[in-house]
Amino acid sequence: MSRIPPPLWRAVLPALACLALAGCSSPSPSSADAVDASSAAPHGDTPNSPKETGSRAANEPGSPESAASPTHVGIPSIGVNSSLMRLGLNEDGTVEVPPAEKGMTVGWYTGGAVPGERGAAVLIGHNDTRLGKAVFHDLKKIGKGADIAIRNDRGAEIHFRVTGTETVSKKAFPTEKVYGATDQRVLRLITCDGAFDAQGHPVDNLIVYAARS
Repeated sequence: MSRIPPPLWRAVLPALACLALAGCSSPSPSSADAVDASSAAPHGDTPNSPKETGSRAANEPGSPESAASPTHVGIPSIGVNSSLMRLGLNEDGTVEVPPAEKGMTVGWYTGGAVPGERGAAVLIGHNDTRLGKAVFHDLKKIGKGADIAIRNDRGAEIHFRVTGTETVSKKAFPTEKVYGATDQRVLRLITCDGAFDAQGHPVDNLIVYAARS
């Protein structure tokens, strides 16, 4: 997977902010895990992403290649208990999302930080799919201070505390705020929210912000 070298990040970010984050779930059970906005189905609910952030070079300490990989997320307050699948980018630069048949599985966007390392780690999950309620259906109920536990493939468990939530229009997604470089060890959870447009696509994204506790 190609990455934007760190010096180019600030130059690329303004263009990324113009991208519509409107990805949805797959209408076909035979679709690949990579699902883009053009193949969206009614009740799909996860966002497209910016281009690969490339905030770290391959094999640099803290990168997905060198750090422990996250394997599980638990959010006791809303009953989330899910393995984590890896998500990259589609050919058009939009983020992969879990396929509809894995609606109860959360995805980790590998173009961001590894949870617990410096930077913004991003988890993406469906609210609903054509198969019914999905893993982040109750994400809107999460409260400030709620615990989010990430377990990695080395057996360690890392905890985050929710610092706030935000509902935004997909046409005005805060790309830099969510995906931008930071020295903090933070986590973002993203799903869809709000009313449906004429094509049956949710018009908003729900973003949950959390910091390592």
